[in-house]
Amino acid sequence: MNSVHDLGGMHGLGPVIRELDEPVFHADWEKRVFAINLALARRVRNIDAFRHAIERMPPAGYLSVSYYEKWLYAMETLLVESGLASRQELANGHASSPAPKQATGSLSDGDRDDSFDPAAVKLRFDKSIKARFKAGDRVVARNINPAGHTRLPRYARGRRGVVRYDQGVFAFPDTRAHGLGAKPQHVYTVAFEGKELWGEGRRGRTSVYLDCWEDYLERDRAAASNTAASRTAAPRSAAPRTAKSRAKARPAKPSGSKRRKR
Repeated sequence: MNSVHDLGGMHGLGPVIRELDEPVFHADWEKRVFAINLALARRVRNIDAFRHAIERMPPAGYLSVSYYEKWLYAMETLLVESGLASRQELANGHASSPAPKQATGSLSDGDRDDSFDPAAVKLRFDKSIKARFKAGDRVVARNINPAGHTRLPRYARGRRGVVRYDQGVFAFPDTRAHGLGAKPQHVYTVAFEGKELWGEGRRGRTSVYLDCWEDYLERDRAAASNTAASRTAAPRSAAPRTAKSRAKARPAKPSGSKRRKR
């Protein structure tokens, strides 16, 4: 979806300030948020649904809160949507009734989180799922503006690039975030030139490498047409002359000619 969380390529946000010797957690409550998130991983969310919950934060709130505050917002959203907790219970800090054994709502139809699942590794090397692209193929990132979750950044949509690597098969986040199934497909590392993304004013030979699911990509028909046209227009080089062809090219001697004896 298009919102303030997709900040790639935007101006005016100030420098990225690096914190030297940054601790893993800045406060004890962040440790608890991290632990609760792991506990919920296999019950009410997968990683894509979790990211989509963060994306639904009000824009002003998203820009003003810390990293783990965004996590907390997402967990509260998913707990309410799954029926495991109510807004009132979250506000009071205690349950008003026993939690249901099974989560309800749209998230119950989604795939479980595979972050720690060995099956995800097997899926990556599933040879039954054929790849549409290969290294060296010229592609275009689709110009999509979905209302739901997507991992295709806004600055790359409609831009041309070249496939560098096939990373294997992964679940498709755009469907999995909404409980619509895994829709497994190949993921490709695509190189986009800096001037293609940012314009001709971009200096240097900057390239940006993005991991793109197959459904994000189309073949670059224009590049293929230009290549075919250049091949057709190229002049045919003359074949090298052989001794036999040189002999045929010599003029014939007049009949009756004799060699002069010495």
